[in-house]
Amino acid sequence: MKRIRPQMMGVDQGSKVLFSDFEDDGEMWTGSGPRKILRTIRFSEPFLTPPTVTVSMSMWDIAGESNQRADITAENVTEDGFDILFRTWGDTRVARVRADWLAIGEVQDDEMWDV
Repeated sequence: MKRIRPQMMGVDQGSKVLFSDFEDDGEMWTGSGPRKILRTIRFSEPFLTPPTVTVSMSMWDIAGESNQRADITAENVTEDGFDILFRTWGDTRVARVRADWLAIGEVQDDEMWDV
């Protein structure tokens, strides 16, 4: 369990369109087998230590004639940012995906002075 002093808790959040492959016949839309895409996210300001990050799909546009397979996660979390990894496989065809994310962790307390 991560414990955070209340006066030092910071929350950052955002939304990112990861890809829109139906527009240009990209691999997520036309391909088959294992496919993945990695997008780097930078926090609005750094945390003191790597925060806890959650990622979810807030929009997905996926073909309905095959199985709908998707995996989304936060990887490589640092004080400054992280990577969103989206994966699909088999005959799933994904036109586009938007991900929302939330980061919670310790930030610098402006009231603490280094004397």
